Amino acid sequence: MKKLLFFFNKLKATFWFVPVLIILITILFAIGLVSLDEVKEMSQDGLGRFFFVNSADSARSILSTISGAMIGVAGTVFSVTLVALTLASSQFGPRLIKNFMYVRLNQVVLGSYISTYLYCLFVLSAIKENDGYIFIPALSILIAILAAFVNIILLIVFIHQIAVSIQAGKVISDISEVISKQAKTLFPRKMGDELDGESAFSVDTIKSKYAITNVLKSPKSGYLQYIDSESLFEIVCSYDGLIELHFKPGDHLVEDIEIGKIYANNKLEKEQLKSILRQFVIGKTKNAQQDLEFSIHQMVEIAARALSPGVNDPYTAIACIDNLTATICRLSQISFPSKYRIDDKKNLRVIAKTLVFEGVLDASFNQIRQFSAGSTAVIIRLMEAMITINGFAQKESYKRAIIKHAKMIINVGKESIKEERDLKDLLEKSKNILSE
Repeated sequence: MKKLLFFFNKLKATFWFVPVLIILITILFAIGLVSLDEVKEMSQDGLGRFFFVNSADSARSILSTISGAMIGVAGTVFSVTLVALTLASSQFGPRLIKNFMYVRLNQVVLGSYISTYLYCLFVLSAIKENDGYIFIPALSILIAILAAFVNIILLIVFIHQIAVSIQAGKVISDISEVISKQAKTLFPRKMGDELDGESAFSVDTIKSKYAITNVLKSPKSGYLQYIDSESLFEIVCSYDGLIELHFKPGDHLVEDIEIGKIYANNKLEKEQLKSILRQFVIGKTKNAQQDLEFSIHQMVEIAARALSPGVNDPYTAIACIDNLTATICRLSQISFPSKYRIDDKKNLRVIAKTLVFEGVLDASFNQIRQFSAGSTAVIIRLMEAMITINGFAQKESYKRAIIKHAKMIINVGKESIKEERDLKDLLEKSKNILSE
């Protein structure tokens, strides 16, 4: 079920899904309204004469005008979207293009204009005028006029949204929000049946109890996007075995590389191995659903570009550091999931490759630190970030990782900061973490 949800979320993230869905709903809506018009003639008396068209020529003229305008504006919307994608690619990096493509408002606007165009065509074809019989779908035409009015408002909202979306602060804020949501989803404060380490058992001893070691090989090259952990766990339990995984979501796989081993008392058939491999989704690109580092790397890429000699924008880099700091502070207060998973009978069933706090910290700040040489303000802000994170860290292993980064920041500062007072300021701040 979760695997189906993964593919559905992937489908929703495409640029075409929402517009196509709106178009299909609009076609059904047009058919239903025209049928309603056929069943019930709209009154032209009283207020009806102000809202309902009573001339076939007027009806055709209105629908033709609206349909022509809608398809023209749809082309404009598409062009503006492409311009925004081009700017995003050049300013923030090509990996940020997905974020702009998947903005729901862009999809709704494009779908709304195209669907209104098709709606007008359907209603236009329903107008009949022959042998003295005249059929004018008055209600359907009124809805077309209202749709045109709504689309004008949508165009204004769309232009505003595009203008805001390409601003660096907005892009960084959106990515930060995605990272925070992912962190809460992937790393809740309480994780189910897991063990913190090998203190309660010997992994090698447990492996030696199984007679057969079955090797899992990657069926193709690509990025590991998703693992259906629940189904995988159930399958391994049904074989009364143990699975050891060598990769986590976000890692790159090469065809036929060993991605894991299954320890069991029987040799698994090809079909059984295939059923296990079906719990892994391998794609051409990285995916953010189970890969926290994917979104972190997007933020890091913005900071790295901002610190390049051609751009030299330390304020954008500092904004990235501040947003990453907020996320890491939350992660420093939780226990990362153990790589050991047990069943109800306390039998070890899964040895997974999982994210650790030090790995997330490295992904967040290593490249920014490497690109920060020569930018005193960024180096000092990195040290301030370590001080803030250290104040939230709950475990000694987390604090050791933070101290490691603080020492590396000091090394960069000593090599690149020429002004003695700036370097002294950096060293003074580092005393909050390091003991002299």
